[in-house]
Amino acid sequence: MTIVKIALEIVVIITSILLTLLILMHKGKGGGLSDMFGSGIGSNAGTSGVAEKNLNRLTIIVALIWVAIIIALDLISKYKLA
Repeated sequence: MTIVKIALEIVVIITSILLTLLILMHKGKGGGLSDMFGSGIGSNAGTSGVAEKNLNRLTIIVALIWVAIIIALDLISKYKLA
């Protein structure tokens, strides 16, 4: 394994953990697993509209980075570039 492939694998692990945490931070829409831990909290305790939009943007950016690295790792493995 080359250093590039190892570095990409480390970045995939980090972005996977970050993506999981970002998804868990989203406000639940009711009735699902997201209400399991915070069902007693009132609706005023949620994030504001701007914070929710920023969280959505950050989640999408991290997800796109994750997908791009997964594709890059696949191409590296397929064509034995590194």
